[in-house]
Amino acid sequence: MTATLQSTERQHYTPEEYLAREETAEFKSEYHDGEIVPMTGGTTNHNQIAGNIYIALSLALKGQNYRVFIGDVRLWIPKVKRFTYPDVMVIAGQPEYYNNRKDTITNAQVIIEVLSKSTNNYDRGDEFRFYQTIPSFQEYILIAQNLMFIEQYSKQENKRWSYSVYDEEDPVLTFSSFQVEVPLADIYDKVDFAEVEVEEYPEDFHEDEGE
Repeated sequence: MTATLQSTERQHYTPEEYLAREETAEFKSEYHDGEIVPMTGGTTNHNQIAGNIYIALSLALKGQNYRVFIGDVRLWIPKVKRFTYPDVMVIAGQPEYYNNRKDTITNAQVIIEVLSKSTNNYDRGDEFRFYQTIPSFQEYILIAQNLMFIEQYSKQENKRWSYSVYDEEDPVLTFSSFQVEVPLADIYDKVDFAEVEVEEYPEDFHEDEGE
């Protein structure tokens, strides 16, 4: 998310133009109120953690009125005009789609992000603030990939959020939106903490030094 379009490229797009480009693009990008922002390539740790938590939640919520999505499903945030690709999302009940598109939902209840160097501050700051404009949004989970460390934000009354931290001393991550506990050992199964995080950018884009 720290890469930006080359200066020779057009800088402002409508949501419809973005979606049309995204259907044929070789790599995924997000949409930030007119700007198309390419996503960096993930590490094996990032992929492993996202897959682990997706599997754990899918099994734990099987038969219940929840759906779990990973990676390729977009989220539309209407109040700030943004399309994002959260690592994992959970919705309660049926998906609510953007303009009847089956690849884009609007009613995420739980959003899970695996932190990386380029998105660490953004995920905690602006992105969390944007997610809070979604009426259905109740819980935010941030997972570090190079050490066993998880942050949890749970929505309370009067727009307040409680904050909890989990590390190697905690056996399970306890969700507040539903009665599910996921062992941290399962979340970090097959994760190599010695792995050096190197992010890949699309060839046609460059890193924005100001981010």
